[in-house]
Amino acid sequence: MPETSKPVNIEDLKKLVRTVPDFPKPGILFYDITTLLKDKTGFAKLIDALAAHYIGRNIDLILGIEARGFIFGPALAYRLNAGFVPVRKPRKLPAPVARVTYDLEYGTDTLEIHMDAIAPGQNVVLVDDLLATGGTMEATVKLVKQLGGVIAGLGFAIELDFLKGRERFKEYDVFSLLHYDE
Repeated sequence: MPETSKPVNIEDLKKLVRTVPDFPKPGILFYDITTLLKDKTGFAKLIDALAAHYIGRNIDLILGIEARGFIFGPALAYRLNAGFVPVRKPRKLPAPVARVTYDLEYGTDTLEIHMDAIAPGQNVVLVDDLLATGGTMEATVKLVKQLGGVIAGLGFAIELDFLKGRERFKEYDVFSLLHYDE
């Protein structure tokens, strides 16, 4: 089992996140994690801090949601000695899939996972870069339930607290490292 390192200074990590006003549309403040990811110490500290929350919880699988969950998921899985499973957009996985379609602000989207990705009863942590309104994570939770997985936690690098996405997941352990109020 991996050992945890010294506690991470969250404010130091926040300084590595670039904010981009009016992206992708006017009035939106975009939190760009690429500046944190390119910092080798910052990225390592972020993964260590996420892992510290789950160490000792007997995690079998980390599910990473396309696309930015793919960045954190494998590193976290490695750190926790767990497997990694991608949750993909339609027609990206070669074997039979479970699928869920969910509502977006303007339309719908769909996520898929291999039918054999999760064995019933396996402890699963779902990870993504950002918790905003929670729609994508809610769809992923439905996929895990379809396959019989046990949700051990929902992990995020960033949470936009003002959008109250966490309220959709009161029954789960929601863990976010960096919180923003605006």
